[in-house]
Amino acid sequence: MEFEEPVTEIIKRTYNVKSFRFKRPDDFDYKAGQYVIIKLFNGEKKIGKPFTLSSSPTEKDHIEFTKKLTGHEFSNMLDAMVPGDEAIIKGPFGKLTFEGEHDKIALLSGGIGITPMISICKYCTDMKLDTDIMLICSDKTEEDMIFTEELGEMQKQNPNLKVFNTLTRASENWTGCRERICENLILRELPDYSERTFYVCGPPPMVDAMVELLQAMKIPDSEINKESLIGY
Repeated sequence: MEFEEPVTEIIKRTYNVKSFRFKRPDDFDYKAGQYVIIKLFNGEKKIGKPFTLSSSPTEKDHIEFTKKLTGHEFSNMLDAMVPGDEAIIKGPFGKLTFEGEHDKIALLSGGIGITPMISICKYCTDMKLDTDIMLICSDKTEEDMIFTEELGEMQKQNPNLKVFNTLTRASENWTGCRERICENLILRELPDYSERTFYVCGPPPMVDAMVELLQAMKIPDSEINKESLIGY
């Protein structure tokens, strides 16, 4: 479906990431992990780009997408928005979804690729599913970590959710993991990896590398779900 709604709330997640919330129409249904097309007017020109919903289908009052602000044209248009500004929303789309069909899942995210993962984690937590979830988040620095507080709260509510963070350019104060997501990390943190269905999201080079890694570890293609996010 396609509808037009004003922004109701803009949440600054990090120094360069914002979430944009809109009222959810009563007849708008979607699955955790899906995306929408957001269309904005730039003078006479209408520009549309895809964004994964970082809200969960269990959240009935709003839908939300989250964007890393890159300085490109569309990104600047979003950054300039204030509550009350309108956007056209079309969707949902996408197959990187989860509705409880697997007992064990592993979510591998790079940077803003956390967006479908947070939707899936919220959905599983709100629905009180028994799904065993391991979320591995790879970011550059501490300042780039997104949804840290939200994930911390979810882990308190959901004993089946485990979150592991690794930073590739961390400060000296970071006491956690500094590796890229690699075979050694997966073997150490996910010893039961062969029993899990994998979801991968992030920049295209990261996603391609993760798929190659999982294939080398003998994970069947049928157990690898992926989506690449392109900056704009």
